[in-house]
Amino acid sequence: MQARSKGYYHDRVDAEMAALAAPDWSVAQKLALACRMLAAEGHWRGLAGQITARGDQPGRFLTLGFGVGYDEATASSLVEVDDDLRPVRAGTMPNPATRFHLWVYRARPDVRCIVHTHPPAVSALSMTGEAIAVAHMDATPFFEDCAYLAEWPGLPIADSEGEIISGALKDKRAIVLAHHGLLTAGATIEEAAVMAIWLEHAAEMQLRARALGPLKTIRPERAKESHDFLVKPKVTELTFAYFARRALRADPDCIASPSADRGTDR
Repeated sequence: MQARSKGYYHDRVDAEMAALAAPDWSVAQKLALACRMLAAEGHWRGLAGQITARGDQPGRFLTLGFGVGYDEATASSLVEVDDDLRPVRAGTMPNPATRFHLWVYRARPDVRCIVHTHPPAVSALSMTGEAIAVAHMDATPFFEDCAYLAEWPGLPIADSEGEIISGALKDKRAIVLAHHGLLTAGATIEEAAVMAIWLEHAAEMQLRARALGPLKTIRPERAKESHDFLVKPKVTELTFAYFARRALRADPDCIASPSADRGTDR
């Protein structure tokens, strides 16, 4: 049998994936599911970290209420805020550290969702002065797509931290924040959540491998090919749906809410 080109198979896979459908969850439902899957993957650390998504009106965002953990998020526990982090509904409050997200949204109109967490492996890596190394296939989504902020700018509850972090992120989907954690910025909620999960996995592999010795990185042309495939919207959409099914098996009621139809990320 004659071997076909890899381009042939790329085109075939794209065509076959296009026919696959994921559930049509609302923004609030996706955000709740993202929180639950991140918690299940070890991204919870008390109230550290935040998640946000653009709402259905310009200058409006959805996020968790202050005091609500990732592992207990529901569509009804989300808070809607304006572009100065003021809650739209009285009696609610976002995490004040969410302010730096607003700077990323202002700098990146393409971004619809931001995840910021302090998971164990990325947090440990952030203490070493090392950036993410693309030395395994599962780290290739971050090939030339993960920035690094080498100095912690301080508690991110004011504007200066937002300016610094958004400036360091530039046009990339992810960033490792020294002495801090990770941030992913996605064109969809699915992309931001999946990239955060993948980044923690990549950091965990890196720490394990570094304990054995120096890392051998992947050749750039192969890393780029893998990156470009794995960050396809359909791949992140289907990956999100898998993690969401796991979250729903644990708590099917997390997306059942009268408020779950607010907003759209389409």
